[in-house]
Amino acid sequence: MASVRHIADFFIRLADATAGDVMTHLRLQKLVYYAQAWSLAIRDKPLFPDVFQAWPHGPVSPALWSKFKTYGFNPIPVSAATTDEAGIPADEKNFLAEVWRAYGDFTAKKLEDITHSEEPWIAARGNLPPAAKSDAEIKPAAMKRFYKSKLGKKG
Repeated sequence: MASVRHIADFFIRLADATAGDVMTHLRLQKLVYYAQAWSLAIRDKPLFPDVFQAWPHGPVSPALWSKFKTYGFNPIPVSAATTDEAGIPADEKNFLAEVWRAYGDFTAKKLEDITHSEEPWIAARGNLPPAAKSDAEIKPAAMKRFYKSKLGKKG
């Protein structure tokens, strides 16, 4: 099983800064979240063991937050991707490339808006005001159920 850091580094490397495509912390968090969610829904297993929490700007992996918080809203440079891609099995790389094809063209704000409209984040937030801090976990079972339902499957 890969680590959340391996998955993040994979997406950081895919952003084409020379073409104006930047990877911000906000965008990265959402891409890694979608990779985990769709892995649960399609493959019936997580990509990594880390959890996501329902923060005001959408799902956040606290482990990734700690690693990349120094970048704030600035782009994360490719040089920040320090893990070896050998840590990701080939079938998972293919899966991640599919996630990138589905979500990679979206801005960080668009990805935030999408997650804010989806049940796993909404349920984890409960009745909190929009800007309220929260460390409530977005349950993997809720992620699996919701995204599986998007495929027309029961989970």
